[in-house]
Amino acid sequence: MTTWVVPSARGHVMPADMPSFSVIIAAYQAADTIALAIESALKQTRPPLEIIVVDDGSTDDIEGAVAPYERDIVFLRQENAGESSAKNAAARRASGDFVAILDADDTFDPGRLEALGALARARPDLDIITTDAYIELDGEVVQRCYTDSYRFVVDDQRRGILRENFIIHAAVRRRRMLEVGGFDVSIRWTADWDCWLRMILAGSRAGLVAEPLLHYRLQRGSLSSQREALIAGRLLTLAKAASRSDLTAEEQDVVRSSIGHNRVALRVARARAALLEGRPDARRSALAVTFGRGHGLKTRVKALSAAIAPRSARRRLARAPRETTAGILVPSLGGDEL
Repeated sequence: MTTWVVPSARGHVMPADMPSFSVIIAAYQAADTIALAIESALKQTRPPLEIIVVDDGSTDDIEGAVAPYERDIVFLRQENAGESSAKNAAARRASGDFVAILDADDTFDPGRLEALGALARARPDLDIITTDAYIELDGEVVQRCYTDSYRFVVDDQRRGILRENFIIHAAVRRRRMLEVGGFDVSIRWTADWDCWLRMILAGSRAGLVAEPLLHYRLQRGSLSSQREALIAGRLLTLAKAASRSDLTAEEQDVVRSSIGHNRVALRVARARAALLEGRPDARRSALAVTFGRGHGLKTRVKALSAAIAPRSARRRLARAPRETTAGILVPSLGGDEL
C-alpha cells in the first residue's frame, strides 16, 4: 500500500478531479541522455498531457536525439540562458494543471504520474507534490533519497523550507508557480529550493508519495566541486530569504542558523575540493577549516594535517570509500568531515 507523507488538512478537504500533468524537461548538452528521459515520460501508466523539452542553447546534436520523438513532444529552442530560464519557458508553454519537472539525465518509473495524480486528487490543497527517488551513481543505485537523516517535513513547512530544501524533483501546480514568478534565473544550483520556498511562504503546501518512483542519475565526475558550488548556492538562497520582511522572529532565527551551518559545510567542501584537485589554495583552505568556527575536533585535526601535508591528504581522500550523493542532491546540514 502506498504511503503518503502529508501535512494535516486545514479543515475538510473534498477530493477533486484528477489533475493533468505536463512533463517539462530543460536540456543542455544532453544529447546522450535525453532519449531515456523522454521514453520514461512516454511510458507512464497515466500519460502526461504533453511533454515539453526546452533546449537551452546546446551545441551537441540534441535535435537529432529528440528527432525520433518529434510527434510525441513539444520541442523548443532558446539561446543559452540557464536551466531556470528553460524551465520557466516550458512552464509558460505548458497547459497542464501541474508541471512535473524531469531533468534531462533522470528517468521516471512508469507509475510516477499516476501516483502523483492520486495524491493530488485526494489532497487538492497541495500545490507541490513529489515522490521518493533512487539515487544512482555511475549507474548503480546507492541509496534512496529520503532517509532517517533527510526527512520530508510536514509539521511546519515554513520553518522546514527555511532550514533546508526537503523537496526534490517536484510536480508543482503551474498557476501557483507562475504567480510567485517561477524560477529565479539569477540562481543556478538552488533555484528549485528558492522557488519552493517562495511558494510555501505564499501559502502553498507540499506532500510526498513515499515510494521511489524516480531515478536521479549522477556521474562521479567532480562531485567535490559540485558540493562546493551547491553549498555556495544554498547560502545565496538563504541570504535572499533572510532579506524578506514577512518572516517571524522564529523564522529569522531558523534562517540565521541554517546560514551558519552551511558556512561551516562550505569551508569543508572547499578544502576537500582543493585537496582532491590539487589546487594552489589547498593549504589555505585546510587552514580555514582548522581555525574556523563550528568545526569539531576531529575535523580540525584532519584539516591541520592536510595543511601540513596536502599531498598526503589528497592521497588519503582519493583512497577513501567513494562518496555518494550526500551534499549533492540531499541538502543535509551536515558535512563537517574532511
